Amino acid sequence: MLESRTLFGRPGETLLVKVERAISEFRAGRPVLLRAGAQLALALSAELADAELVRNLDALAAGNGHLVLSPARLRRLGAKGRTEAGIFALPTIDLERVADLTLKLESRMDAPVAPASALDTAALELARLSLVLPAALVVPVTAEAVAGESLVEADIEAVNAYRAAQAASLRIVGRAPVPLEGAPETEFVVFRGGEGLRDQVAIIVGKPDLDTAVPVRLHSACLTGDLFGSLKCDCGDQLRETVQWMAENGGGILLYLDQEGRGNGISNKMRAYKLQSQGWDTYDADEVLGFDLDQRHFDFAATMLKQLGVTSVVALTNNPQKIGAIEAAGLEVAASQRVLGRPNAHNVRYLASKRDRAGHLIDMDALMARAAPKD
Repeated sequence: MLESRTLFGRPGETLLVKVERAISEFRAGRPVLLRAGAQLALALSAELADAELVRNLDALAAGNGHLVLSPARLRRLGAKGRTEAGIFALPTIDLERVADLTLKLESRMDAPVAPASALDTAALELARLSLVLPAALVVPVTAEAVAGESLVEADIEAVNAYRAAQAASLRIVGRAPVPLEGAPETEFVVFRGGEGLRDQVAIIVGKPDLDTAVPVRLHSACLTGDLFGSLKCDCGDQLRETVQWMAENGGGILLYLDQEGRGNGISNKMRAYKLQSQGWDTYDADEVLGFDLDQRHFDFAATMLKQLGVTSVVALTNNPQKIGAIEAAGLEVAASQRVLGRPNAHNVRYLASKRDRAGHLIDMDALMARAAPKD
């Protein structure tokens, strides 16, 4: 029997279309109707809630609304060791209370935290896909209560499967030679998918031999460092020096991945930078906002490499997570090689934190020796 299909594809594809619409609605600050079997709930970004919408939700909730928070935010509120999302009951949905629990530094838990349901965790995943703070207002509803409302509906199984589906559907949509300073023989290959509705880029430097282990760097986009030369990180140095090294050593592939701020997005990265300017460590700043050490996924990066014909790599990275992700995706990591940036007064604490908090393979002595003035 032939599988039925609609204008938007087969049933499974149609569910993913609904998730993409839901991401757009959630990011715009409008509620999304989430479905788990016969259960329905409205989900709204806690960050983007406004007073009028909150009043309407409060009337609809009839005392059953709640706020879903990530385990990182709950730990910051005082739930030490928390590894699962949780909810705060909101007998009255009050905008000030929502803002207090979602973002304010001085906030502490003053009410019990209940376990999050499948609907709740799907709402958090929708927030992460939308690159807003991982906190959601959730209001259980019936179909009758929201009949006639202009709502986008998404099934929670489709929401939770969305990232993997995007990685599986990754495809090349354009490629062209782009000569770079110091690396004139370079080709840019653009892929669609991988992380939500964004594009990813592979930069092929020179003519790497695909029959051997190919030098590869997975580089997450960093607007401040890559483009503007920010002194707060080493990203720009790593980017440019990797391309130069590849040009001088037989070629390689740099994947430029749209994962700003360790996957948190540029707005949340700036929030974290503001906290860092007040003395917070980079990872503590992210935890205040509700994010764990690293929100990035690298499974789609391995898919990009496979589509380019790569089967074995020399990983140019200091991050063991990237090495593990490449191996987990079925590619051989024949060797790895460190990528050093330049330490300075603004980034040395950041570099030490990556080493000490996230296990990055960074030799601070070697870095400091590199930065020392030459006689």
